[in-house]
Amino acid sequence: MTLANRKVSSSRQLTKKSATKVEFDFVLKKLKKHYPYAHCALHFTNPFELLVATILSAQCTDERVNKVTPHLFEAYPDSFSMSEAPVEEIEEIIKSTGFFRNKARNIKMCAQELVEKYKGEVPQTLEELHALPGVGRKTANVVLGNAFGIASGVVVDTHVTRLSNRFGWVKMTDAVKIEMKLNKMCPQKDWIMLSHYLIAHGREICVARSPKCDICFLQEACPKRGV
Repeated sequence: MTLANRKVSSSRQLTKKSATKVEFDFVLKKLKKHYPYAHCALHFTNPFELLVATILSAQCTDERVNKVTPHLFEAYPDSFSMSEAPVEEIEEIIKSTGFFRNKARNIKMCAQELVEKYKGEVPQTLEELHALPGVGRKTANVVLGNAFGIASGVVVDTHVTRLSNRFGWVKMTDAVKIEMKLNKMCPQKDWIMLSHYLIAHGREICVARSPKCDICFLQEACPKRGV
């Protein structure tokens, strides 16, 4: 490859990267405007409740979790009571969320570690949260961002994965890799809200089976418009 060709190739790569960033900034600005009240859909009154609710939300809708958690927290309102709860009773309450045996075991073990290591309080670092039973990066980021206002990383769920690919920001399904890419593209001050904006858009307009492209305010920035 000649020096001239190398320059042209390099220029094209930079242009492509710059275009992606410009499109991201445009989409983020539009999302902020159209979903000013976007927020965490899980109901909670304290960090422990959000931690448990997020564990329950795996392979389950937020709506279903919100129907279950009032009964769960009425019976076991904090990590101390949850750590001593019979796992069978936790299972019975959360049964409708799916995978209830694994979830019940993880919730109880998580509560036990909170009591043993953190005096019953939810820790405020990604590393400490991620080390708890049943807590992955997504759950840790949800809790840190929404319970403590700590921007530890973009939360990547099915909506965020789908829309990030649809907009051409990524070409992958690995949640951790998508988070790393979005963390670089998005200003840290917007990490917490980005997922809420994308989830709102994914539920209201860019739905999985039949996206409403005809009324979408992001058509001009979407490489898959009308598809």
